[in-house]
Parts: sequence; structure tokens; C-alpha cells
Amino acid sequence: MTGPIPFDDRYDEPDQLRDQLRRILRHRALIALGILLGVLGGLALSLQRAHTYSATSEVLVRSTTDPFGAVGVSADNQVSMSTEQRIAASAAVALRAARLLGRPESQAGALGARLRVTNPQKSQVLRFEFTAGEPQRAARGANAFAEAYLADRKSRNDATVRRATRGLDQQISGLNHQLANGRASNKSAAQNQLYNLQKRLLDIKSRDTDGGDVVREASAPAHPAGPGLRTLTGIGAVCGLLLGIVLAWVRSALDNRVRSVGEAQAALRAPVLGLLPSDDGGDHALLTVGRSRSPRTEAFRALAFRLRQTGGPAGPGRVLVVAPRTVADAEEVAANVAAALAEDGSDVVLVDTAPDSTSLAEQLPLMPYEAPTLEEAFLPAGSVLVDIDVVGRFAFSSGGGTGSYGRMASVEGLASSVVVTGPFLGHADALAVAQRVDGVVVVAGLNRTRRDDLRQIQELVGCSGGRLLGVVLDAGRPHRRMGGVLRRRPRFGSASHGDPSGMALPSQDGSFSVSHR
Repeated sequence: MTGPIPFDDRYDEPDQLRDQLRRILRHRALIALGILLGVLGGLALSLQRAHTYSATSEVLVRSTTDPFGAVGVSADNQVSMSTEQRIAASAAVALRAARLLGRPESQAGALGARLRVTNPQKSQVLRFEFTAGEPQRAARGANAFAEAYLADRKSRNDATVRRATRGLDQQISGLNHQLANGRASNKSAAQNQLYNLQKRLLDIKSRDTDGGDVVREASAPAHPAGPGLRTLTGIGAVCGLLLGIVLAWVRSALDNRVRSVGEAQAALRAPVLGLLPSDDGGDHALLTVGRSRSPRTEAFRALAFRLRQTGGPAGPGRVLVVAPRTVADAEEVAANVAAALAEDGSDVVLVDTAPDSTSLAEQLPLMPYEAPTLEEAFLPAGSVLVDIDVVGRFAFSSGGGTGSYGRMASVEGLASSVVVTGPFLGHADALAVAQRVDGVVVVAGLNRTRRDDLRQIQELVGCSGGRLLGVVLDAGRPHRRMGGVLRRRPRFGSASHGDPSGMALPSQDGSFSVSHR
């Protein structure tokens, strides 16, 4: 095998945007949570605004000519709408509105806080929007502020007229006194001046000092203010979707687990040899090759075929199957790959070199131990045949305790042997065994194994001079009943009745030894 094996990986796309989108969609629960929070927020906001009503009245601000203004200035330019808008929202107008509504003057500030004054663009109209808890109160408040503003503006115009006429009255009084006493040097000029002053005074007094007109009276609103329930719920759902996407993106950025073929290849720098589908609803036994047919069993056979290609016609040699931190995953793959190699007529030995005796021997259908015949001379000392329907011969050898290196030496002459040991990152013996085999196969669980663990295995195997064949991705066995496995009785030997964890295994000299966990 000179290059990586192509697999149909849903996440292995050249488009980075599409890959990022798929990373986000892996966390659908967070997206759904964000949408739910957004919808709940929209519902809460709609309930909060359910008892809030707004009424609007409009006032046309009338232009008045300033008696002291420059001649030729248009009436529109003599009214500053921004200034009038500020005056309409001032405390003086709020105080007048409180009196009109029959409220204490101390509540003028609270009433002003419920008012919003706006000026439509390119118009001389002021819009008074008042918010209250009842429709009638909202309408009365808007009309009261409109009337209060007009009254305030009228009082300001009247004050301007009084200031202007006060000076004219003084001048007219002085001229009349001069004419009456005959002290005017030019009687005709004094009379002309008096006439002009009286005419100007009459013009100022005859000017309308009303501040404007109410062009729209507020009426009681039929519906609460703001968007309705459907609109707020929709807006909340959209905002929740955005929140969920952000949460999913942050979660995907912080997630260090292997989720695709590309991520496993990048972390281990080795090809993916196989994808093991989930056996949900299938046989939960450890050994399925030669005993049942399922997609997972066929995946084991395909993996065995690829491993055979790595060693040429003589076989794959000694292959170490390990998992980063969980020994159960490696045991299942090792047992089924060994059985699949034996289906082709080869003599295969499954070697367990774990420092402590594992449950692997309890889960295999081992035949009762007998002295090996001439046909079974290929068996290493202390090995036991596995009761399985295959063309070749499949044996199991346990190398627990201090006999691990001895077991490895006993299978050096075999064309095919599968070695399983404890978790690679949890036992130092795993690295020592990796140096004595022809290749290492790593079993990684999709959505379970961390990418950092794969990188660490790659560095350790590379530094030790071992050969890393590739990685097997396991979709998981979520319904595997380990309780039933542990209750299974051993198929050979005798165990102590006082200790159910004891198991009789043949040693290298043919006798039985009891291992305890």
C-alpha cells in the first residue's frame, strides 16, 4: 500500500466555507437551543409590551414674523424646528401637561419620560407620541402635551409682543407730550413720526400670537404598541438562529475530537484503513466474523484484506492493534481482523500482551485446551484454538504478566499474527511492543477520540522506529452489553469458585495458571 485509501468522507471537501458550515451543523443541538432562546425572548417581549399603548397627535407650527427681524427673511426660515422640538420635550411643557391632566406637578418628569417628540423631515409638523398602560390614557396624554406646547408657544409670543409694544408706547407718549406742550420744533415731522409709531404698534398688536394648530388629535389605540406577537416571535427566532450559529461555531472551534476521515489523516499522518459502521440493533458479541453477517463484519473483512496487501503474499506479519485510551475498541478490531485473516486459510494467532489479564479471553469462544498435534505445531506454546468456522486455524495466546516478550518471540515465525495490548497512551509496554511488530494499526472512535491523542501516538511510534500502517475509524457500539460479557463463563479450564474473576489459562509449558484482576 503506497498511498492513502480513498473513502467517501462527507466532510472532506476542498471548499473551506462548506467544510466550516458542516462543522457548525454537527452541533445542531446548540443551534436548536439558540432558536428556542430567541423564540422565548420574543414571547417574553411581546408579553411585556402587551399592556403598552401609544397614541400620537400632530401640531403644525405656525410661523410668526419677528418685529425686530431683518426684512426679506421668509417665514419658513424664521422657525427653527429643532429648537421647537427641544422646547416641546422640555420640563416647562411637561409641567403644563401635568396641570391639564390633573396630575401633581411632581409627576411632570414621569410624564415627560413617556413622551417622544419627532419632526418629520422637511415639514413644520411636530409629532407627539405618548405611551401609557391604557389606550384612553395614552390618547389623553398625547393631546395634553400638544395643547401644552401650543399654550407655551403662545405665551412666548405674547411675551415678545409685550416687550416690543412697551418701547413703542413710551415713544408715542413722549411725542404726544411734546405736541401738547408746543415744544416740538417741527410739528409736521413730529406728527409723521407719531403716525408711524402708532401704525407699527397697531401691526404688532394685530399679529396672531397662536403657536400653531392641532392637525391630528390622538385617539385611543386599538392594539398595543410595537410589533405584534408574530413579528416579535419571528425576530426572536432569527436572532436565536444567529446566536445558535455563533455557539455552534465556538463549540466546533473548541472541539478536539475526531469527526471525519480528513481530521484523522491529518492528526495521525497515516491513511485511514477502514470505517466501521455502528452495529446498532445487531449482534453485540465481540467476535462476529465467522459467526454472523452484518455491515460491520464486512468492514472487518475489508480491513483484513487491506492489511494482507501490506505484507505481500506471505501475509501481513505481526500487526499491533491499539487504541489511544480504551482497550475494548482495540480488542474487538484485533479479534475480528484475526478471524478474517484466518478465513483465507491462513494460520493466525491473536496475542494478548496486556500487562494485566483482560476480558478478551472471556469473550472469545475458546476450545478446551489439549496438547497440540502435528497439524497444530504452528501454535505457540500455551496457545488455545478459537472455536470459529473458518478455513484456516485461529488461535489465541495470552501474554499477560511478565511473559509478554516471550509471547512476542514465540510468534516471530508466523506469517500472520495480530497483537493487542493495553491503551497505547496508558501503558508503557505498548510502545515496547510497537518496536517489535511489523506494523501498528490505531483504532480511533469517531466523535470520541481526541486529535491530540492521535498526534501523540504518531510522534511516539515515529520516534521509536515503528511503522504506522494507518487508522481504523469506529462509529461506535452504543448498545454493547458489557454486563452480559462479564457474566459469561470461560469456555475452558476451571476457575476458582471463591473468586469469579479468576480464569484458567494454559502457560507456555502446557500447564494452567490462574490470572486474577
